[in-house]
Amino acid sequence: MQEGRQQPTESTGKEPPEGPVALIEAALYVAGRPLDLERLGSVARVRSRKRVQKLARELAGEYGKRDTALEVLELEDGRFVMQLKAQYTPRVQRLAIRPLLTRGPLTTLSYVAYRQPVLQKQVADIRGRHAYGHLRQLEDLGLITRERAGRTSILRTTDFFADFFGLSRNPRTAKRQLQRYFEVAGLELKEKSLET
Repeated sequence: MQEGRQQPTESTGKEPPEGPVALIEAALYVAGRPLDLERLGSVARVRSRKRVQKLARELAGEYGKRDTALEVLELEDGRFVMQLKAQYTPRVQRLAIRPLLTRGPLTTLSYVAYRQPVLQKQVADIRGRHAYGHLRQLEDLGLITRERAGRTSILRTTDFFADFFGLSRNPRTAKRQLQRYFEVAGLELKEKSLET
């Protein structure tokens, strides 16, 4: 038997429902965040990174042909993610059971993500005195890191932030992705629009 290939079932001659592409699809659906080739390979029981990448790209291609609200994307760092297409988010976001963050901390996080690396003082100047509480909450959730720089701190987002929001772990790429999301949502990322 070839690596990563399942034997066809005798009765139908077709690949069983739990074939590697279906397992990759299931993993991406359940994770709700980007997964790397190693993780996808372990779920799909495929050892070859090239084969896992080929199967994941096949799945992304299938989703690209469907008229559906979901998409499977390959990120620049080689990870794959299943997500809702950006144009559907404004219409269904209110149906989310419980948001991870309320509007204030989410706006502060957006500012940090877009301006990173950014000084904590700069965030507080733009977002107001509530920013310190927001930053504490964001750090507790593992979404940002602080690095001491004299009397202030330098703020950056974490890999967990990128994974959770389906963004690239590369800050420059993530900034471009955020810009596209803001444009689709009809938002402008101006200093004044991020004030409390």
